[in-house]
Amino acid sequence: MSDAGNPVRGKSLPPLVGPDGKKILRADVLAPPRAGPTLAGVRNPIGGNPAAGLDPGRLARMLRGAIEGSWEDYLELAEQMEERDLHYQAVLSVRKRSVQQLPIAVEAASDDPKHVEHADFIRRWIKRGTLRKSLFDILDAVGKGFSVHEIEWETKPSHFWPAGLHYRKPSWFAPDDLDRDTPMLYELGSKEPLDPHRFIVHIHKSKSGAVIRSGIAFIAAWSWMMKRFTDHDWAVFCRNYGQPVRVGKYDGNASDEDRETLWQAVANIAGDMAAIIPQSMSIEFITAKGAGGDTELHQKRCEYLDQQVSKLVLGQTTSTDAISGGHAVSQEHREVAGDIERADALLLSSTLTEQLVPWLISFNFGPQEDYPVIAIGRPDEVPLKDWIEAIKALGPLGLRVEASQIYDRLGIEEPAEDAETIGGAAAGPAQDPLAGLFSRKDVMALFDQAASARATVPAPFDTLRKQLAAQSDPDLVEALARRTALDAAGALGGMTAEIRAVFDQASSMEDLKERLDKLSLDPKAFAEAMTRGIAIADLAGRAALLEDLERGDR
Repeated sequence: MSDAGNPVRGKSLPPLVGPDGKKILRADVLAPPRAGPTLAGVRNPIGGNPAAGLDPGRLARMLRGAIEGSWEDYLELAEQMEERDLHYQAVLSVRKRSVQQLPIAVEAASDDPKHVEHADFIRRWIKRGTLRKSLFDILDAVGKGFSVHEIEWETKPSHFWPAGLHYRKPSWFAPDDLDRDTPMLYELGSKEPLDPHRFIVHIHKSKSGAVIRSGIAFIAAWSWMMKRFTDHDWAVFCRNYGQPVRVGKYDGNASDEDRETLWQAVANIAGDMAAIIPQSMSIEFITAKGAGGDTELHQKRCEYLDQQVSKLVLGQTTSTDAISGGHAVSQEHREVAGDIERADALLLSSTLTEQLVPWLISFNFGPQEDYPVIAIGRPDEVPLKDWIEAIKALGPLGLRVEASQIYDRLGIEEPAEDAETIGGAAAGPAQDPLAGLFSRKDVMALFDQAASARATVPAPFDTLRKQLAAQSDPDLVEALARRTALDAAGALGGMTAEIRAVFDQASSMEDLKERLDKLSLDPKAFAEAMTRGIAIADLAGRAALLEDLERGDR
């Protein structure tokens, strides 16, 4: 692990080594953040107001300018789109928060103790919460196409890791002059490349192409502007026609003072929709009929545009509007939302694994050939119902599952020995372990033979009788059980090995079922072992019976 020291004395300590093997001065890594807002510089913390007075011509020029390399106005607009539209902000936040709360796992590069140590080190840092708090801001790239975070490194005797990930406004960055796609930091009169050990740049494309054109905001801008027009028209409509019009009439003998009094009367009732006219005059209010005069037109248009934005951001409308066609449609829409969530999580995991993990490990353990992987997302687990059904079906065939795995899968803790429990198999009456291993006919024949003929005991019976005399019945039962288990172990092991191989090869529950249906298990060896066990138990039972009869004669 690299030496750690006080940032003030960083210049006197050995330089750090990055993943590429190049040395980096500690003073450079531990320097204060430099990409923050400036009062007199080009990184204005307040920003502009491009949404004010937006019209189609201005929006077209703004988007064209972004394509040509002038990102600032468009990125400021993208931020204001979230601030001024409740629906757009809501669905975008839902998409980001669905990934923010997913489990964060770390996978070691291999089972090598060194790689396991690296993974444990990453897990220690993740437990601090620095990454979890920053995930929502990192996912700002969903709307704008990219997001930038500056790393503030912390050094202690035991570690060298990020103390903070600071969000930087996308409008503070401009594209590289050559590729017109790589974000660079605005500085006075220049653009500076982003040091990989100081910045995390998350690219999150919703469509293929240039980064600035791949964010959801670029695609939604036209719908957002049209909804703003509709909202404005709706507000004017409600103001003008949402309350009754007051008309005051005066006759021809009314003086100016009378008319002024009448005007004050109708104007002070409420609102601006008031007028006075001579009694001999008339005003006719003409209302258009048909679809063009539908008072719900504005609402329908806003709802339509909101639905299009929901489809763009979430891939469905069920979770935002109650218009689905039943359970089947709702289930399908939830699956679409799950697919988008997984895709977002995979992109985020790749960014963190490629841009953060190598520097964390290199600064603490030196450059490596392989690094841990940060995996964000829900584990791909078999549904609980299918899992239980598989155990029930394969258990009798020899599949064994640890009880601890079942407790973990169900999300409950294993009860303590002295704990009061609910459930479990009820204890039944004690049964003779050898019961049913030989028939009633055989028992009666032995009774007849022993009572009438007093025949000589056959050699196998005599051997078992001597063993019975040397040990108690429970010991004999245990010995018989061990002998039968040893005989059946090989055959049963072969059957479970075949089943285990099918489990390893199956790609889904449907595939597993097809493979099990095609599986041809040979029970012959297992049957032979069980036959031998039953025969031995039968002989033991007969010998015990004869022993009891002889004791009775004495």
